[in-house]
Amino acid sequence: MATTVTFLTQNAVQENTYLVYDDDTREAIVFDPGCHTPAEERELVATIERLQLKPVQLINTHCHFDHVFGNAFVVDKYELQLGIHPLEQQVLEAAPMFVQAYGMPPMVPSPAPDYFINEGDTVRLGEASFQVLFCPGHSPGSICFYNAAEGYVIAGDVLFRRSIGRTDLPMGDHDALIGSILTKLMPLPDSVMVYPGHGPSTTIGEERRENPFL
Repeated sequence: MATTVTFLTQNAVQENTYLVYDDDTREAIVFDPGCHTPAEERELVATIERLQLKPVQLINTHCHFDHVFGNAFVVDKYELQLGIHPLEQQVLEAAPMFVQAYGMPPMVPSPAPDYFINEGDTVRLGEASFQVLFCPGHSPGSICFYNAAEGYVIAGDVLFRRSIGRTDLPMGDHDALIGSILTKLMPLPDSVMVYPGHGPSTTIGEERRENPFL
């Protein structure tokens, strides 16, 4: 059995909403739903219907507002439970305030998390498994999800193509972020695909060679 990764780029901050699904059962994890408008919600639903997916999990890699705009919609539409790292709960609760501070249209507040995801946990999707990597720095409880068997990682805003996550936001920590990348992501094989929260995908090898921040 294998999984497929697809994404939609949504909201004013151009965030990548990921759908990771089992090719056989069509069961899917929704990572970081960024849908902020009714049109973006319809786009997400249309993609799920076109691919004949059955969403079974909702996970936030971290809880900055652009990654949680659609939490309430997805929870309501697909009757899912929300999983986050425990250190992200305060970030999740503050999201509507930051949306207001940035002068953006208000968001529907996210439901509270139903369960917490910690380093060392394994997230399963059919026969596929994802190792949880704790990678703080961009936010206090950022987590990445590494599928070793298929060679890819859902990286949130930890590592980008030729860049890294911002650390000038509240509770950001540049040294912690660099440490997270060097100790958790750079040890992965060069061939591992990196699916970031913004921008195009890359590989660990490319970033090892080309990323100016590393």
